[in-house]
Amino acid sequence: MATDDLVTRRLKYIQRQIALDKSAVDVQFTGKKPLGSGPTNRHGMPQLPVGQHQVRNWPVLDLGEQPEVLTDSWKLEVVGLVENPLTLTWKQFLELPQADDVSDFHCVTTWSRYDNHWRGVRFKTIAELAVPRSDAHFILCTGYDFMPGSYIPYTVNVPLARAVDDDVMLVHTWEGEPLPREHGGPVRMITPKLYAWKGAKWIRKIEFLAEDRKGFWELRGYSNSAEPWFNDRYAT
Repeated sequence: MATDDLVTRRLKYIQRQIALDKSAVDVQFTGKKPLGSGPTNRHGMPQLPVGQHQVRNWPVLDLGEQPEVLTDSWKLEVVGLVENPLTLTWKQFLELPQADDVSDFHCVTTWSRYDNHWRGVRFKTIAELAVPRSDAHFILCTGYDFMPGSYIPYTVNVPLARAVDDDVMLVHTWEGEPLPREHGGPVRMITPKLYAWKGAKWIRKIEFLAEDRKGFWELRGYSNSAEPWFNDRYAT
Protein backbone atom coordinates (compact mmCIF):
# COMPACT_ATOMS: atom_id res chain seq x y z
CA MET A 1 0.00 0.00 0.00
CA ALA A 2 1.31 3.45 -0.93
CA THR A 3 2.35 5.62 2.01
CA ASP A 4 -0.05 8.43 1.06
CA ASP A 5 -2.95 5.97 0.87
CA LEU A 6 -2.09 4.51 4.30
CA VAL A 7 -1.92 8.00 5.82
CA THR A 8 -5.36 8.81 4.40
CA ARG A 9 -6.83 5.60 5.77
CA ARG A 10 -5.20 6.24 9.14
CA LEU A 11 -6.76 9.71 9.34
CA LYS A 12 -10.16 8.26 8.45
CA TYR A 13 -9.75 5.59 11.15
CA ILE A 14 -8.87 8.23 13.77
CA GLN A 15 -12.12 10.03 12.96
CA ARG A 16 -14.04 6.75 13.38
CA GLN A 17 -12.21 6.15 16.65
CA ILE A 18 -13.28 9.55 17.98
CA ALA A 19 -16.87 8.81 17.03
CA LEU A 20 -17.04 5.39 18.73
CA ASP A 21 -20.03 5.21 21.09
CA LYS A 22 -18.70 3.54 24.24
CA SER A 23 -22.11 3.71 25.91
CA ALA A 24 -23.45 1.24 23.35
CA VAL A 25 -20.96 -1.48 24.25
CA ASP A 26 -22.61 -2.88 27.38
CA VAL A 27 -26.30 -2.34 26.74
CA GLN A 28 -27.36 -4.31 29.81
CA PHE A 29 -25.97 -1.57 32.09
CA THR A 30 -27.27 1.47 30.20
CA GLY A 31 -29.17 3.74 32.57
CA LYS A 32 -28.18 1.79 35.68
CA LYS A 33 -26.43 3.50 38.59
CA PRO A 34 -22.82 2.40 39.20
CA LEU A 35 -22.37 0.74 42.60
CA GLY A 36 -19.53 1.33 45.02
CA SER A 37 -18.24 3.51 47.83
CA GLY A 38 -15.80 6.32 48.54
CA PRO A 39 -15.11 9.58 46.72
CA THR A 40 -15.77 9.91 43.01
CA ASN A 41 -12.82 8.93 40.84
CA ARG A 42 -11.71 10.76 37.71
CA HIS A 43 -14.15 8.73 35.60
CA GLY A 44 -17.13 9.80 37.72
CA MET A 45 -17.42 6.41 39.44
CA PRO A 46 -17.22 5.58 43.16
CA GLN A 47 -13.55 4.96 43.90
CA LEU A 48 -14.12 1.46 45.27
CA PRO A 49 -16.40 -0.70 43.10
CA VAL A 50 -19.09 -2.84 44.69
CA GLY A 51 -17.79 -6.03 46.32
CA GLN A 52 -14.16 -4.85 46.37
CA HIS A 53 -11.73 -4.07 49.20
CA GLN A 54 -8.59 -1.93 49.04
CA VAL A 55 -5.12 -3.48 49.29
CA ARG A 56 -1.74 -1.76 49.39
CA ASN A 57 0.32 -4.68 48.06
CA TRP A 58 -0.10 -6.13 44.57
CA PRO A 59 -1.24 -9.77 44.77
CA VAL A 60 -0.01 -12.14 42.06
CA LEU A 61 -2.48 -14.24 40.04
CA ASP A 62 -1.71 -16.26 36.93
CA LEU A 63 -2.50 -19.54 35.17
CA GLY A 64 0.20 -21.33 37.14
CA GLU A 65 3.26 -20.28 35.18
CA GLN A 66 5.24 -17.07 34.81
CA PRO A 67 7.05 -17.18 31.46
CA GLU A 68 10.46 -15.57 31.27
CA VAL A 69 10.25 -13.27 28.26
CA LEU A 70 13.47 -11.43 27.49
CA THR A 71 13.29 -8.02 25.85
CA ASP A 72 15.79 -9.21 23.22
CA SER A 73 13.27 -11.78 21.97
CA TRP A 74 9.94 -10.10 22.83
CA LYS A 75 7.73 -9.26 19.87
CA LEU A 76 4.20 -7.91 19.52
CA GLU A 77 2.16 -9.04 16.53
CA VAL A 78 -0.72 -6.79 15.45
CA VAL A 79 -2.89 -8.62 12.93
CA GLY A 80 -6.43 -9.27 11.75
CA LEU A 81 -8.73 -6.70 10.19
CA VAL A 82 -6.15 -3.95 9.83
CA GLU A 83 -4.74 -2.04 6.87
CA ASN A 84 -1.18 -2.17 8.20
CA PRO A 85 -0.39 -5.45 10.02
CA LEU A 86 2.89 -5.23 11.86
CA THR A 87 5.27 -6.87 14.29
CA LEU A 88 7.05 -4.68 16.84
CA THR A 89 10.38 -5.52 18.45
CA TRP A 90 11.23 -4.20 21.91
CA LYS A 91 13.28 -1.38 20.38
CA GLN A 92 10.46 -0.39 18.04
CA PHE A 93 7.94 -0.54 20.89
CA LEU A 94 10.02 1.89 22.97
CA GLU A 95 10.35 4.21 19.97
CA LEU A 96 6.57 4.71 19.88
CA PRO A 97 5.08 7.71 21.75
CA GLN A 98 5.31 6.91 25.47
CA ALA A 99 2.72 7.95 28.04
CA ASP A 100 2.52 8.18 31.82
CA ASP A 101 -0.72 7.59 33.66
CA VAL A 102 -2.07 6.92 37.15
CA SER A 103 -5.00 4.54 37.51
CA ASP A 104 -6.62 2.00 39.81
CA PHE A 105 -6.46 -1.77 39.38
CA HIS A 106 -9.54 -3.89 40.15
CA CYS A 107 -9.17 -7.67 40.36
CA VAL A 108 -12.22 -9.92 40.03
CA THR A 109 -11.06 -11.74 43.19
CA THR A 110 -12.38 -8.70 45.13
CA TRP A 111 -9.28 -6.55 45.73
CA SER A 112 -8.43 -3.13 44.34
CA ARG A 113 -5.16 -1.22 44.36
CA TYR A 114 -5.35 2.56 43.98
CA ASP A 115 -3.06 5.04 42.24
CA ASN A 116 -0.73 2.83 40.25
CA HIS A 117 1.86 4.81 38.28
CA TRP A 118 2.33 3.37 34.81
CA ARG A 119 4.47 4.12 31.78
CA GLY A 120 3.97 2.58 28.38
CA VAL A 121 2.15 2.96 25.08
CA ARG A 122 -1.54 3.74 24.85
CA PHE A 123 -3.50 1.03 23.05
CA LYS A 124 -4.98 3.59 20.71
CA THR A 125 -1.44 4.47 19.55
CA ILE A 126 -1.02 0.84 18.45
CA ALA A 127 -4.44 0.90 16.79
CA GLU A 128 -3.66 4.09 14.89
CA LEU A 129 -0.43 2.54 13.65
CA ALA A 130 -2.20 -0.63 12.46
CA VAL A 131 -5.30 1.21 11.06
CA PRO A 132 -8.26 -1.07 11.87
CA ARG A 133 -10.71 -1.59 9.04
CA SER A 134 -14.27 -0.32 9.36
CA ASP A 135 -15.51 -3.86 10.07
CA ALA A 136 -13.18 -4.34 13.07
CA HIS A 137 -15.20 -4.10 16.29
CA PHE A 138 -13.33 -6.32 18.78
CA ILE A 139 -9.81 -7.29 19.75
CA LEU A 140 -8.42 -10.56 21.04
CA CYS A 141 -5.13 -10.38 22.95
CA THR A 142 -2.81 -13.36 23.47
CA GLY A 143 -0.10 -13.75 26.09
CA TYR A 144 3.12 -15.75 26.18
CA ASP A 145 1.69 -17.87 29.01
CA PHE A 146 -0.11 -21.20 28.62
CA MET A 147 -2.33 -23.28 30.87
CA PRO A 148 0.14 -25.70 32.49
CA GLY A 149 0.32 -29.06 30.74
CA SER A 150 -1.37 -27.75 27.61
CA TYR A 151 -0.91 -25.66 24.50
CA ILE A 152 -3.82 -23.40 25.47
CA PRO A 153 -2.55 -19.79 25.62
CA TYR A 154 -4.02 -17.01 27.70
CA THR A 155 -6.38 -14.95 25.58
CA VAL A 156 -8.81 -12.16 26.39
CA ASN A 157 -11.37 -10.22 24.38
CA VAL A 158 -12.26 -6.51 24.58
CA PRO A 159 -14.59 -4.40 22.44
CA LEU A 160 -12.55 -2.00 20.32
CA ALA A 161 -14.66 0.89 21.62
CA ARG A 162 -13.39 0.16 25.15
CA ALA A 163 -9.82 -0.66 24.15
CA VAL A 164 -9.23 2.81 22.73
CA ASP A 165 -9.95 4.55 26.06
CA ASP A 166 -7.05 6.83 27.02
CA ASP A 167 -6.17 4.77 30.11
CA VAL A 168 -5.93 1.41 28.31
CA MET A 169 -2.20 0.90 27.88
CA LEU A 170 0.53 -1.59 27.12
CA VAL A 171 2.77 -0.88 30.10
CA HIS A 172 6.42 -1.72 30.71
CA THR A 173 6.98 0.34 33.86
CA TRP A 174 5.19 0.34 37.23
CA GLU A 175 6.03 2.75 40.05
CA GLY A 176 9.14 3.89 38.21
CA GLU A 177 10.62 0.39 37.82
CA PRO A 178 10.46 -2.21 35.03
CA LEU A 179 7.20 -4.14 35.22
CA PRO A 180 7.95 -7.26 37.33
CA ARG A 181 7.91 -10.62 35.60
CA GLU A 182 5.26 -11.95 37.97
CA HIS A 183 2.92 -9.14 36.95
CA GLY A 184 3.36 -9.67 33.22
CA GLY A 185 6.70 -8.03 32.45
CA PRO A 186 8.18 -7.01 30.17
CA VAL A 187 4.81 -5.78 28.83
CA ARG A 188 1.20 -6.24 29.86
CA MET A 189 -2.03 -4.52 28.98
CA ILE A 190 -4.07 -2.67 31.60
CA THR A 191 -7.83 -1.93 31.46
CA PRO A 192 -8.58 0.33 34.48
CA LYS A 193 -12.34 0.63 33.82
CA LEU A 194 -12.75 -3.17 33.53
CA TYR A 195 -11.72 -6.03 35.79
CA ALA A 196 -7.99 -6.60 35.47
CA TRP A 197 -8.16 -10.03 33.76
CA LYS A 198 -9.14 -8.08 30.62
CA GLY A 199 -5.53 -6.88 30.43
CA ALA A 200 -3.31 -9.68 29.12
CA LYS A 201 -0.01 -10.25 30.93
CA TRP A 202 3.13 -11.05 28.89
CA ILE A 203 1.26 -9.80 25.82
CA ARG A 204 2.50 -11.00 22.43
CA LYS A 205 -0.40 -10.60 19.98
CA ILE A 206 -3.36 -8.32 19.28
CA GLU A 207 -5.89 -9.46 16.70
CA PHE A 208 -8.63 -7.17 15.36
CA LEU A 209 -11.91 -8.98 14.68
CA ALA A 210 -15.34 -8.32 13.20
CA GLU A 211 -17.11 -10.60 15.68
CA ASP A 212 -16.52 -11.11 19.39
CA ARG A 213 -14.42 -14.16 20.28
CA LYS A 214 -14.36 -15.15 23.94
CA GLY A 215 -11.03 -15.47 25.70
CA PHE A 216 -9.61 -17.95 28.22
CA TRP A 217 -11.64 -16.94 31.28
CA GLU A 218 -14.74 -15.91 29.35
CA LEU A 219 -14.96 -19.47 28.00
CA ARG A 220 -14.74 -20.72 31.60
CA GLY A 221 -17.68 -18.81 33.02
CA TYR A 222 -16.39 -15.30 33.62
CA SER A 223 -18.38 -12.31 32.41
CA ASN A 224 -17.81 -11.19 28.84
CA SER A 225 -18.19 -7.51 29.77
CA ALA A 226 -16.35 -7.40 33.16
CA GLU A 227 -17.77 -4.13 34.53
CA PRO A 228 -16.52 -3.59 38.12
CA TRP A 229 -19.17 -1.05 39.16
CA PHE A 230 -21.99 -3.49 38.35
CA ASN A 231 -20.50 -6.54 40.12
CA ASP A 232 -20.23 -8.06 36.66
CA ARG A 233 -17.89 -10.95 37.51
CA TYR A 234 -19.44 -14.07 36.04
CA ALA A 235 -21.62 -15.01 33.09
CA THR A 236 -25.32 -15.31 33.88
